[in-house]
Amino acid sequence: MNDEQAVQALGALAHPLRLKIFRALVVVGAPGMTAGTIQEGVGVPPATLSFHLKELTTSGLITVQRVARNYIYRAAYEEMNSLLGYLTANCCQGAECAVEPESAAADCRC
Repeated sequence: MNDEQAVQALGALAHPLRLKIFRALVVVGAPGMTAGTIQEGVGVPPATLSFHLKELTTSGLITVQRVARNYIYRAAYEEMNSLLGYLTANCCQGAECAVEPESAAADCRC
């Protein structure tokens, strides 16, 4: 993934409704969802949903497949993982940066 692709993907996710749609598609997995099912879940007019699905599709974060009379939308896991890899590349300049569970619990003030 290059800088331009990362900016486009992050831009697509930088809207509350698109983020909600994307997360729902990630949760449902490989079967995906029709636009009608997505619309029921998010409660927006069809034209609004269509606009946001187009933005997510253009960014490459979701795919669409026509099956009979329906369009099935799915999360593009490979693209999502590519974005995550891009964001975490060179994390901590190669040094271990994960917090150990014991030390994280010790620091908790809850």
